[in-house]
Amino acid sequence: MRGSLILLLGIAIAATAQAQDQAQIERGEYLLYAGGCLSCHRAEDGTLAGGQPLETPWGIFYPPNITPDPQTGIGDWSDEDFIHAFRQGESPGGYPYYPAFPYTSYHGMSDQDLLDLKAYLFSLEPVKAPPFKGHDLPWYVLRFGVNFWQMLNHQPQPFQPDPSQSEQWNRGAYLVRHLGHCGECHTPRTMTFAMDQERFLAGNPHGPEGGAVPNITSHDPDGLYNWDRDDLTYLLEIGMLPDGDFVGGAMSEVVDDNTSRLTPEDREAIAVYILSQPSRSAAE
Repeated sequence: MRGSLILLLGIAIAATAQAQDQAQIERGEYLLYAGGCLSCHRAEDGTLAGGQPLETPWGIFYPPNITPDPQTGIGDWSDEDFIHAFRQGESPGGYPYYPAFPYTSYHGMSDQDLLDLKAYLFSLEPVKAPPFKGHDLPWYVLRFGVNFWQMLNHQPQPFQPDPSQSEQWNRGAYLVRHLGHCGECHTPRTMTFAMDQERFLAGNPHGPEGGAVPNITSHDPDGLYNWDRDDLTYLLEIGMLPDGDFVGGAMSEVVDDNTSRLTPEDREAIAVYILSQPSRSAAE
């Protein structure tokens, strides 16, 4: 009798652990979409093996394989390696990542969100990618120089909610500033190519694909000064602008691979936060 009870208890514990693991994986999958990982790391075959060119004003980067293949992916990364990469912008081998990997925003993600994301990635089928041949960068964009760039521009710290704001506003702030890294495209850069936080979301005349990225503060006339919450949540869901046109370029991928996959509650939180932003101009 006692043996049967122990066996049943063991089965119940195993089933609970399996359910918890599956719930973590499902949360991680949601975070993958919320973090915009697909747009950069999706390979030609639809996996997350990377390799597709990412054009930026500083050259062409080839995002890496983030499947759990131990040789060409992240299969041998520990939890600490994963968190360190997103926080510090440094590989397990100790070399600094170029900020084309937006750790300059991801650093604010919570440990739990990072571990959930890792759990999902490690649940995927490993893909052996072709050997990495290097990025296509100008001669002066050197890896060792990133160490100095990080010293000047990267001060990682976890997201701190604003107690004077609502829970919804803070959720939107977390999604926009960190997980969704909206500022990486929509914020102009300083002389050292860091995001200019004083002009956060004020638009960027030199976007990642060479074109201008719009101002999404309340600035008049080139911002969202006359938008309401429904306008913005509708754009995030299906990509339609208030005038009936649709977004194009990189933003269409953001909608398809990122914001359209969020819950209505998260899209509304993003809208609440963005529409609360004061008027800023990239020209200031």
